[in-house]
Amino acid sequence: MKQWKDEVLELTKELVHHPSVNGTIGERDIAYRIYDYFKELKYFKENPHHLRLVKTLRDERERYNVLALVKGGDAAYRETVILMGHMDTVGVEDFGKWKRLAFSSDELMERWKGAKIPEKVKRDLESGEWACGRGSVDMKSGVAANMVLTRYFTEHPEELKGNLLFLSECDEEDNSHGILSALSDFLHLAREEDLSYIAAINADYTSPRYEGDPNRYVYLGTVGKLLPAFFIAGKETHVGQAFEGFDPNLVASELTRRLDYNPDFCDEMYGETTLPPVSLKQTDLKLQYDVQTPLSAFVYYNFFVHSWSPKDVLEKLKKVAWDAMDSARKQYQKRYGEYCARTGDPHQPPNWVPRVYTYEELYNECAEKYGSEFEESMRLFAMNLLNEEELDLRDYCRRMTEELWSWDEEKTPAVVLFYASIYIPRIVLNEEEERDQRLIQAVERAVESIQPDCPHPIRVRNFFPYISDMSFVAISDDQEGLDSLEKNMPAWGTKHQMDVDAIRALDVPVVNIGPYGMDAHKQWERVEVPYSMEVVPNLNYQVIKNLLGA
Repeated sequence: MKQWKDEVLELTKELVHHPSVNGTIGERDIAYRIYDYFKELKYFKENPHHLRLVKTLRDERERYNVLALVKGGDAAYRETVILMGHMDTVGVEDFGKWKRLAFSSDELMERWKGAKIPEKVKRDLESGEWACGRGSVDMKSGVAANMVLTRYFTEHPEELKGNLLFLSECDEEDNSHGILSALSDFLHLAREEDLSYIAAINADYTSPRYEGDPNRYVYLGTVGKLLPAFFIAGKETHVGQAFEGFDPNLVASELTRRLDYNPDFCDEMYGETTLPPVSLKQTDLKLQYDVQTPLSAFVYYNFFVHSWSPKDVLEKLKKVAWDAMDSARKQYQKRYGEYCARTGDPHQPPNWVPRVYTYEELYNECAEKYGSEFEESMRLFAMNLLNEEELDLRDYCRRMTEELWSWDEEKTPAVVLFYASIYIPRIVLNEEEERDQRLIQAVERAVESIQPDCPHPIRVRNFFPYISDMSFVAISDDQEGLDSLEKNMPAWGTKHQMDVDAIRALDVPVVNIGPYGMDAHKQWERVEVPYSMEVVPNLNYQVIKNLLGA
């Protein structure tokens, strides 16, 4: 193996030392630092047009991506491999009293060694084979390895019968403005430089799959993620006449009871199973305290997919919504009857019938009833909401759904199902497709060649299990699935911009070969140095050589 560990480690520590928390000025400035690293290399001094600092498109913040193109051999080759990774991090509030040191890897490590910390963390740090700090594993060590690998090929372009395109993108930790903006740069470069993209290698972090897991992992393709949400309309009343209303929180709790941690909603493909859904928010929509019961509630769930399309998920969850509404109504009726039996009050069953809609269904019903007046009103409402720049994407979708509900005349209890956040596409590598098989074989051969030098088993799996930007370089869903997503996401085309045509035009198979570590997004974030900074760059080197080697 090539001896890159020390170089990658020092560069990792330097990148960690540059705070780049998502949404801060540091996220902008770290792009300058990475750009400057490449600008000093001889290759880019001779080919300055191959190095670009590009401001993100359609982004309310000033931030940048860095692209660096290395042409192999005699520079006449078309085939190109993308080497990608994000440079932003999550915040550091979880570091508590060590927050000030979160970006100083060596100093933080020394302080931790002398402090009362979890035994497992202490054991790792005392081994001398780990580095810590915010971004150490997620994923500045991955970016550093990509930078060193790119630097190497600028000095040895003769090893390539093809080209290498480095990308360091911003905003992975929030709304993926970086990679979505980079799509147009990829396509522009392809036209300008006559490139043909044959593979992408993402360098996001990996970790144990279970306690005591000895393996290190390489992933072919990636999990997809959706954020299905439910707007629940109840019937308000004074608490002194509780049974004259209907509490939407009762329906919300029934939804969560049916969905949270439920393996029936795990998506299995190729023998690999997603995690089940889990609630990320559950609240009523009262703005202040009073003795009126809530009129409406709002809940959404994380939902991972391997094979299910957005349309598939909507169909499954609409049935869940019907079941939850029916169960809540029956429970309400039963308890009302028991209350009347105790008090002797006359029992008056509710005279309303529960309803469940998708956003698309309710929108179409209102459009048919109210015509252009309704559609123009919704359009103007959406545009006005955009002026509230700090409005969260999830709340934007909720507000749009509330406005849609305001056009409903019946005002009886109902559920409206919609998507409330960005679409993270699943990507499936298919062995029966020649281009996918070529990348799969390149990875398997690389693992086979590097395994003798790695003390841990390196396993190849089909789906990267975390949310990442690698989802945006291809789409495995068909058009019917995408149409269902677009028509049921209120922010589509306004608050959320996603160029599906650009993703389909790029359409490159992708794998993840990244650093290994523990506690990403947590106080004890740390990265294992030997694997992450020696094995990983050598694995990626071998994959690139297997694809493009001279």
